[in-house]
Amino acid sequence: MRATEGRFLYMPDLTAILSRLPRPTARWVRLFGLGALVGVVGGLAAYGLDQGLHFGAKHVVGRIQEVDPGGGQVFQFHWAVLLLPALGGLFSGLVCLAFRLKAGHGTDILCRAFHRNMGELPLRGPFVKAVASVGVISCGGSAGPEGPTAALGAAIGSTFGKLFGLTPRERRTLLVAGCGAGIGAIFRCPMGGALFAAGVLYREPEFESEAIVPSFVASVIGYSTFMSLVGFGTYPLLLPNADALTFATAIDLLPYAVLGPLCGAAAIFFSLCLSTVEKRVLPWSRLPLWIAPAVGGLATGGLACVLPQVMDGQYDFIRNIMSGKLWLGDSSVNWWFWAGIFGLVALLKSVATAFTVGSGASGGVLGPSLFIGGAVGAFVGAVCQALFPDTFDEQVRQALIPVGMAGVLAAAMRTPMAAIVMVTEMTGSYGLIVPLMLVCVSSYVVGRRWGLNHEQIRNEAESPAHAGDVVVNLLESLRVDQLMQRRWPMHAPPGATLPQLVEKIQPGTRPVFAIVDGDRLVGLVSVPDIHRIIEQPGMAAAVIASDIMSQRLETVAPDDDVYSALTVFKRGNHDVLPVVSRDRGGCWLGMLTREAVFDRVQRQITETQKLVFREHTGLAAIEQEGQLQQLVMGVTPMRRDMIQRLLVPLQALNRSLRDCDFRRQFGAQVIAIEQPDGTIQCPPDLDVPLQTDQRLLAIVWDRSESDLSESNK
Repeated sequence: MRATEGRFLYMPDLTAILSRLPRPTARWVRLFGLGALVGVVGGLAAYGLDQGLHFGAKHVVGRIQEVDPGGGQVFQFHWAVLLLPALGGLFSGLVCLAFRLKAGHGTDILCRAFHRNMGELPLRGPFVKAVASVGVISCGGSAGPEGPTAALGAAIGSTFGKLFGLTPRERRTLLVAGCGAGIGAIFRCPMGGALFAAGVLYREPEFESEAIVPSFVASVIGYSTFMSLVGFGTYPLLLPNADALTFATAIDLLPYAVLGPLCGAAAIFFSLCLSTVEKRVLPWSRLPLWIAPAVGGLATGGLACVLPQVMDGQYDFIRNIMSGKLWLGDSSVNWWFWAGIFGLVALLKSVATAFTVGSGASGGVLGPSLFIGGAVGAFVGAVCQALFPDTFDEQVRQALIPVGMAGVLAAAMRTPMAAIVMVTEMTGSYGLIVPLMLVCVSSYVVGRRWGLNHEQIRNEAESPAHAGDVVVNLLESLRVDQLMQRRWPMHAPPGATLPQLVEKIQPGTRPVFAIVDGDRLVGLVSVPDIHRIIEQPGMAAAVIASDIMSQRLETVAPDDDVYSALTVFKRGNHDVLPVVSRDRGGCWLGMLTREAVFDRVQRQITETQKLVFREHTGLAAIEQEGQLQQLVMGVTPMRRDMIQRLLVPLQALNRSLRDCDFRRQFGAQVIAIEQPDGTIQCPPDLDVPLQTDQRLLAIVWDRSESDLSESNK
């Protein structure tokens, strides 16, 4: 490959192959190839971040032998536990200060880049934040590496899109694909990662349809790359008896019915904690941005002295709950005690994450959402065991934990479908689809209003990225051969003389002559070319078409979509484009005009408006206002406040405009009558009596000016 003006060009043989393919096919081939490339690099980035986190956690917070974040210890003060998170926050603050980075977690950065920044996400920021997040989590900060991994993968996709000179639309697609690669790798959930990346952009359960296929490709490749390095068959939260966890009886739905709303409430509490720190505590404190993460880390350390589990960034505590390791050997387990521990862990983990991430420290909220959900599921299981001993099978208590993880994730990220698939792949609990569906949907409905992702847009219709989808989709569905003019009258052989060309010019037009040799297009001659020769004395009689024609031709093929053709129009500021076949001979087939494209779009928009107004009768008022505005603009260039919609005066009721001499009596010139059904009569009938339910659109004069003009006559 070679670089030109900051872009990488394809190898010549690849360019030749793509040039022979139809434009839509070539586009998908390009996106598939780049999606695979993004997947490889995204998988490698996730592996590097994962290994850095394991190394850092082992050699920093892992050296505190007296405290086990994955155990059941409570109320154990240790100076290292108190101060280490503050040290990690200070490290993150100094790194962000050195590189002048703004606060924000991974999914927020992704959504902002997609909706607001045309898919542009520079690699430097997410890369530095990913490195800083390793320091934060290694020191016991309550944050997750998954969010930074998602942002880093998205930045990789955006960077490749920029390097290869892709359009903003394609760059957004690679941005989402990169996120899918990162999530699919770090969570070991290829399908869930792709669905999460395509769905996290919106508050409603929608997916970015154009990005789904490249996202699946990138996620599969990213997952495969990551697993090739860490070993296949490993799950981040593999249940000890995952195959045995199934939905067996209808009565088992009772604890899940409680778990769903509780997960939604936990997501709301988590969101409120985070927004309180970000929008109230942090502005009130007026701390420098590089100091604030250290203070937040100190608060996290204080909470960790109460419950060390809030420092757990690798789900050790959740694994120990699922395996029963915490009460192993205890024949008489006090389930009320453990219910209190699990509930307190869920609450303090939310507060600790708010202090860590909300204060500006690098880190994500995806991992903590799963952790909190697992604690909520364990809480419900412990309460069920305490209230109804032996009523529910032990497997139900274990199953509540992964289902709770999915529930909080579904509400916090507003991604119910992705949460179901992600947790299923992470834990290997494929038999829990039914309770996962129930809990994720009910949790999403309860907590959807208070999601953690403030940059999400409600749906595609509100996204700036989809502002022109109606027109773009129409243009992409049309082919050049549907709009091209096959019999182009302005054509001539290369030997045509200038007078022969001039004879074919119709008055008031600016034609473009196609110079054709046999069935091959060899050049174009425009009116400016003819004018330039005519202005030179003695040249007009000597030149022929081949002397003045332009041979640098930009052409389109008959199977190209019209949207791609518009790019060619814009690039050369053309009004007409030659249509040439793709075969080796390049046979000239006709011309595509900019006017034909405009007329087709205008006709489609008009038809769409009719369907909209027929389907939604309430929008007819907008149509009427539009008609009135156009009428006013066409009648007079006067100020708009001089045009008024009037009630029919009492003196004019049941009288015609002519009978009551409306202009002289009321100082207004009626230019149209709006009927009760909304139709507009223009010009008005001067002899039809006026009714009370009609409205008059009139030009109203100032009475003093009118009187003055009458007196001057």
